[in-house]
Order: sequence, then C-alpha cells, then structure tokens
Amino acid sequence: MVSLRNLGIRAASALVLAPLAVLAIWAGSLWFLAIILAAVVLLAREWAAMSTPGRRDLIAWGVALAIIAATITAQTGAMSAALVVLVFGAAAVAIYARRLGYEGVDAAYGVLYLGWPAVLLIWLRDGDSGVGLSWTILVFVVAWSADVMAFLVGSLVGGPKLWPRYSPNKTWSGFVGGLVAGSAAGWLVASFLPMGLPDPIWGLALGFAGALATMAGDLWESALKRRFGVKDAGGLIPGHGGLLDRVDGLMFAAVVMAAGRLGFMMLDGPA
Repeated sequence: MVSLRNLGIRAASALVLAPLAVLAIWAGSLWFLAIILAAVVLLAREWAAMSTPGRRDLIAWGVALAIIAATITAQTGAMSAALVVLVFGAAAVAIYARRLGYEGVDAAYGVLYLGWPAVLLIWLRDGDSGVGLSWTILVFVVAWSADVMAFLVGSLVGGPKLWPRYSPNKTWSGFVGGLVAGSAAGWLVASFLPMGLPDPIWGLALGFAGALATMAGDLWESALKRRFGVKDAGGLIPGHGGLLDRVDGLMFAAVVMAAGRLGFMMLDGPA
C-alpha cells in the first residue's frame, strides 16, 4: 500500500524542484547551463560520498571539475571536443584518486556516469531553439511520467518483484505502469510540440524507449548503492534521498533520447 506520509513528502519535494527545472528548460542558454552545473556539483558530492567516503570532498571536486569542463565545452557547440574533455577528465580523476589511495575506476566511472547525460542534455536543449526545447521537454516528461506511474502502480497493485536482489520495492506491475505512462507521454509531446519527426506516432516509440531507460537507470543506481553499501545516495531531497536518487532514471533517458534525435537527424536532417 502507498504510505500517505511518504507520498505527501515526495509530492511536496516535487512541487519545489519541478518548477525550477521547468523554468530553466524553458529559458535555455545560460540558465539551463547553470542548473546543469549546479546539479553536477551536487551529484559529484553524492557520488564521492558513496564511492570514496574517507576523503570525499577531494574526489567530489575532481569529478565535478572534469564534468564542468566538458559541459561548458558542450555549451559552446563543440560536442566532439566536449566528449574528448570528458574522457580525459575521467582519466585524470582516476589517476588523482589512485594517488589518494582510492580505486581509480570508481572515480573515473563517476565522471562518465554523471557527465555523459549532462553533456547530452546541453546538446539536446541548445542545438536548436525550437526543436531542441521540444526534445528536452520530451526527456523530462517521459522520465517523470514513467517514474511517478511506476511508483504509484507498484505501490497500489504490488505483485511479483522486478529485481529483488538489488531493489526489493520495485514490482513488475510498476514496471508495466511506467512503460505505459512513458509511452503515452512521448506520444502526447510529439503530437503537440515541433520535434522534426516524420509522424507523431514516433513519439510513442521514443516514449517507450525513454521509459525503459528511466527504469533501467533506477535499477542500475540501486545496484550501485548495493555495491557501495548505502541505502540512499544522500539526504538532500525529503522523500527521495539524494539528488542522484531523483535523477538516476532521467540520466539514462537523456542518453536514449539523444540517440533518438541523432538517429532522426542522420535519416533526414530536419530534427
């Protein structure tokens, strides 16, 4: 059953955070860059707290600076250079972490895990003032719809567990509910916003893929938390845990949607 108290806390947190994200997405340009960079700093701190708790501030700033450099490079439109910066930043952070006595692979993975979606979100939003806005809205609407409906359906219906070893609270009913909600959201966005798609029905496929990615991202973060022996990535957001607990699925959805947009661009160019 749904805990009314927990649901209320989650709803209140969403009412505070969602408008900030919506305004930044709508404004675009430096406003969107600013909220991405702020999120990167917070996420880097959470990653360091999970993976290298002993000297987390040093690792956190290393991870954050590597991603910030790549994200700002992406904002200039130099996407190839941004990806190169991200890879070399991950390598530099790995060397830095090893000198501090930590596992360099975990630090490097943090740069790529958090940085790849950040760079792609910049590309999606600022690649084109109209279509770019629509694709960015698609990412957030699909991810939020899938996440919320998976939680509600899973809590209300229950049933067999999806992956009890790593995420004992998630159910197959919630998984199906999330897929349906994400697919419907994708179709609605494609039906009303300019996206350069041959037909709005493609929004259904994009929504399905984005919803699948959203729940995969959620499960993947659950596995990471189990690996590092923590319950939540942090305590920043009441009812949700850390910021990473809130955007884990969104990050995967951003990667999938960016791949979708690139695919349509390669097919006929207008997207």
